[in-house]
Amino acid sequence: MPETPSHLPVLIRRAELRDLDGIAAIQAASPEAARWDVADYLTYECWVAISEDRTAGYLVSRTLCEGESEILDLAVAPEFRRKGIARGLLQKLLTVSNRSIFLEVRASNLAARNLYKGFGFQEVAVRAEYYNLPAEAAIVMKFHSC
Repeated sequence: MPETPSHLPVLIRRAELRDLDGIAAIQAASPEAARWDVADYLTYECWVAISEDRTAGYLVSRTLCEGESEILDLAVAPEFRRKGIARGLLQKLLTVSNRSIFLEVRASNLAARNLYKGFGFQEVAVRAEYYNLPAEAAIVMKFHSC
């Protein structure tokens, strides 16, 4: 099993039907997370991080067109944050993908923006009032696979 920087044993694998309750719980505990319908996640590329026999985090992406994909959501359960779970999930996606990857992130979510920048994502645009509750701009970021 790969380990995160805090040496927490984590298994990262494709999500399955049995993971949806854990994903929904993480989404509910993460106000900054996207509010996509969890039931649809298995129709996309969905990865889960399993630690201590629990779903610790998840990442969902979809193909936009040939050579491009988009991260729909990346979230980690509050008790597993700051332990390298998001980093492991993002690394898995970048390892299996050879496409350019886009995402939107809340302008105020500096931790996420810094995580993405650390992987080579660049800020390419701003979408004013993209989010609600509260209203906030989204920063569009892009990773070039080549």
